[in-house]
Amino acid sequence: MTGPGRARSWLYVPAHRPELLDKALSGPADAVVLDLEDAVPAEAKESARAAAVRAATVPRTKPLWVRVNAVGTPWSADDLAALAGTDLDGVRVPKAGDPETIAGLAHRLGLPLHLLLETALGVEQAYALATAHPSVLAVSLGEADLAADLGVRRPDALAWARQRVVVACRAAGIAAPITSVWTDLADPDGLEHDSREARDQGFFGRSVIHPKQVEPVHRAFTPSADEVTDARALLGSLTDATGRGESAWVDARGRFVDPAVVAGAHRVLQQADTLPDTLTEEDR
Repeated sequence: MTGPGRARSWLYVPAHRPELLDKALSGPADAVVLDLEDAVPAEAKESARAAAVRAATVPRTKPLWVRVNAVGTPWSADDLAALAGTDLDGVRVPKAGDPETIAGLAHRLGLPLHLLLETALGVEQAYALATAHPSVLAVSLGEADLAADLGVRRPDALAWARQRVVVACRAAGIAAPITSVWTDLADPDGLEHDSREARDQGFFGRSVIHPKQVEPVHRAFTPSADEVTDARALLGSLTDATGRGESAWVDARGRFVDPAVVAGAHRVLQQADTLPDTLTEEDR
């Protein structure tokens, strides 16, 4: 099954609407996230939690995660108690900021964690949070909440925060961060453009809030046929060069090649070989 570092799309489904879960699990998204937090009104928190617990017992063919309510809210303790030890693939933790709190939460849940950094404190603590416990598999930004916390209005004002979390994840040895949601459902072109920018900044995959956002996200995070061809050609030059004892060389197309470039080509082919193939050649 796919997970952090492999899933291109993570579709949020409000947990108090279980009729949407079967559609999501049988749909094109690589992974599904049942939401107990922002998408669920206060009066539906209990029924949403019960639905999430039931969903964890049903056989499935793709990862199912749950986003719990933030620590310190009236619903957090009940979320953790209900989900501990279930057969979920993992839990998303919003507004992560304190590594000791995360370590305690990981111990209680016994499940993989994906931490969402949505405050200035969370960004400042990015590496400490990424290394707070072995159960932490992913650390990402919640960009809408972070922008509100910082009082910024321009999307490019968060570029530094994106790079901060990319570096933290790499330094911690965990998967590349998953890109935050794109809230404008009427702008699929903007979604795809921003997803490609995030990919080029070191992110992999994106959270989505509607099934129609899946395809543009998949296009952005699936290596194109040209990228795969170029990677194979570059690696084809590797045999000749290493046979000559060279650690860096210029290939037949005039590209300077060194170990870092080779690693990038291997990464492209690994993604092409392991990602679920949901796009036609024409789509790519």
